[in-house]
Amino acid sequence: MLISLVAFSLPGSCGFAATIAKKNVIFMIMDGTNSDIITLSRWYKGSGLNLDKILVGGVRTYSSESAITDSAAAGTAMATGGKTRADYIGMNADGKPVLTVLEAARLSGYATGIVSTSPVQHATPAAFTSHTLNRDEFGDIGEQQVYQELDVVLGGGAAWLKPQSNKSAKNDDGMLKTSQTSRQDGENLLAYLKSSPLYHFTASRDVPSNLDAPKKVWGAFAEEDLAYDFDRKGLKLDEPTLSEMTSAAIEHLSKKDKGFFLMVEGSKVDWAAHKNDPVGMISEVLSFDRAVGEALEFAVRDGNTMVVAVTDHGNSGLTLGNHDTDKTYKGLPSAQFIDPLKKANMTVKGATSRLKDDRSNLKAVLKSYGLTRLSKKEYCKMNEAKNVEDLEDEMVRSMAKRANLGFTTHGHTGEDVFLYAYGPGKPSGLVENIDLPHVMARYLGFSLKSTAFSAWYVDGMELFEDAGYEVRIDKRDPTNPELVVVRGDEELRFPENKNFYRRNGEVVRLKSVNVFDGKRFFVHWGGD
Repeated sequence: MLISLVAFSLPGSCGFAATIAKKNVIFMIMDGTNSDIITLSRWYKGSGLNLDKILVGGVRTYSSESAITDSAAAGTAMATGGKTRADYIGMNADGKPVLTVLEAARLSGYATGIVSTSPVQHATPAAFTSHTLNRDEFGDIGEQQVYQELDVVLGGGAAWLKPQSNKSAKNDDGMLKTSQTSRQDGENLLAYLKSSPLYHFTASRDVPSNLDAPKKVWGAFAEEDLAYDFDRKGLKLDEPTLSEMTSAAIEHLSKKDKGFFLMVEGSKVDWAAHKNDPVGMISEVLSFDRAVGEALEFAVRDGNTMVVAVTDHGNSGLTLGNHDTDKTYKGLPSAQFIDPLKKANMTVKGATSRLKDDRSNLKAVLKSYGLTRLSKKEYCKMNEAKNVEDLEDEMVRSMAKRANLGFTTHGHTGEDVFLYAYGPGKPSGLVENIDLPHVMARYLGFSLKSTAFSAWYVDGMELFEDAGYEVRIDKRDPTNPELVVVRGDEELRFPENKNFYRRNGEVVRLKSVNVFDGKRFFVHWGGD
């Protein structure tokens, strides 16, 4: 079905009406996923994946400084079209903010959105929506995201919308625990979102489908990350799945006049891979694959939507086979790998989240991770683990051994990864990760290399000094610095992370957020 056509008259056509279809891009990123877990997930599912239908090539993932990238540099490469350094978010290798494909799409009139199972301030969604020199600056990232005024934001990260505070609450076992929210600048972005006429804010799993198209949607469904998909039934029934969020985002964005750009991240394959938890990895691969199915269903029906799916880098070096299978691999059917994994009904994190302080329910916890019939030595080793993290390490080692799996690292790996794509203008073949945003931009009808976009952010201090202004940075409130420029009786104030400045106290809107890297203020100054 072709959605929302815009009619126009051709010159000399005697009123004959032609149509231009809205174009959309859905860019889907499965964080930290290597090829073996795709294979293992397919065996686990027992049938083909949605991803299998659209395999078109591969992607090289290295950063500007390493053969093995982190998510910040990889996300920035796929958002901006340029290689950069580890931990940099939306910044080039020289530390200057670069316009992202999502920002350029918004500036070109497209609706934009992000979906993530991590906090939305995490590296990958951050790389498309914000600009910092350190991926851990969740406060700045979250503030920039709010003032970017995206049409849809769905995921975790509610903690970084609230002023810093300590809260005590009882967990599921009735035990008291303290959590700390992390906005140090005193700003209550949650209150802003709830009171702003621009936004509909929700913490409910059911995102309203009947909102007026102009209304923007921000859904924050967890203080930090959302639950692993396998754990949701037992722990977090009130949280939406990745496929539900993807479907809701597409439904809302498709109401917009011109078309849309949507970035979807299945964040926690990477988190499980860092833990060497194959159950968690499978949980999130299959969750992501269902979200891909939602995107493909829309794209097939629509006919003018490009879907691109990829991982940003490998992680863990997972292998089907290990040193124990050196001489037996010729006789190992898939069941030898899958059956032990299917005994688990929770990930290792989900299982240990139920562990009581006195460990009186340790056997039940181990069983929920599929670990039964343990030898006395195995059980004692787990029971004597110093802390929960050490216990988890023992549990995943035991599971990997039972499932004939190997891991080479708890960190990232540098292999080429699969490229999946569908629809008009789709990429194919072996490509660089920096090629992808240019392909998507070209399909949507703009260029990230154009003079307007490539030079979008400028050093505000240099700009205004050259124009004859007196320039300083006001750090009286160190958590809310401002660029202050004065000439005659005119004073301009550019607050960090906001999409406006004040001219003699009067608010003037900008097309982008102001970026402060600790030393330099970057702004867009184009007659806004």
